[in-house]
Amino acid sequence: MDIIFSERCLEYHTLGHPEGPARVRLLQEHLARQGFTFLEPQAAQDADLLRVHSPAHLVRVREGNFHDPDCPRYPNIDFYARLAAGGALLAQSRRGFSILRPPGHHAGKDFLGGFCYFNNVAVAVRSSGKRTLIVDIDGHHGNGTEEIFYGDPQVTYVSLHRIYNYPGTGQASRGNCLNFPLPPRCGKGLYLETLETALAQAGGGFEELAISAGFDTYKEDPLASLGLEVDAFYDIGCMLGEVGVPTFAVLEGGYIPEIMGPACEALIRGLSDGARFSSSPVS
Repeated sequence: MDIIFSERCLEYHTLGHPEGPARVRLLQEHLARQGFTFLEPQAAQDADLLRVHSPAHLVRVREGNFHDPDCPRYPNIDFYARLAAGGALLAQSRRGFSILRPPGHHAGKDFLGGFCYFNNVAVAVRSSGKRTLIVDIDGHHGNGTEEIFYGDPQVTYVSLHRIYNYPGTGQASRGNCLNFPLPPRCGKGLYLETLETALAQAGGGFEELAISAGFDTYKEDPLASLGLEVDAFYDIGCMLGEVGVPTFAVLEGGYIPEIMGPACEALIRGLSDGARFSSSPVS
């Protein structure tokens, strides 16, 4: 699986903000040591973003005309957010894994939040036009992704996340959006059991799998721990690989920088191994 990355995404940071560059820098360095191939994306254009977001939202981000404590108005944030969305587009076309920041799953059609300015995975899925299963394994509910795709017959959204946590949504399923809130530090056993149930409910007939890959479910993560060890991400990857359709992934959260690389590698290895047991190998 190719890794989508650009040094440019490390340029911005605010002292003390959890969504800092170290989390992605250590991730990139770890994957480089393991011999992964890296591809450089281009920034998403208006036409790409307007498949998901309103024109007013694009203007708001471009002009910095917003106020959200979790979405600082960094200089040039419009460029960095477009670059992350472009990373997702390239990941979709190459069946790769985009590790750019900022993340995206809290951004809706006309709102931002939770470190997210544009919804990267949604931009990529809408661009593909395929019958897509989105599985969000970040510890927070992807309220933006659900808002964008609710009622869309082409997309099924599945989210496993920590109950009663930011942003306070996703407490129950509705329509094509299947939500599975889990208790804090529930551990691997319950997590994998729930993921198996979620995939069964989602059904089949998909042309691709898109993964919103967050690693904030790790046992020591300060924001959304579900008590998972690094090895759990391998098991999650195996289960997702067995879905057996072309797959790509986009980075969301994860705020213990030192485990980002090993956890991401475990997920990728699991996806590859799981695909070997499926009837239609992942490409």
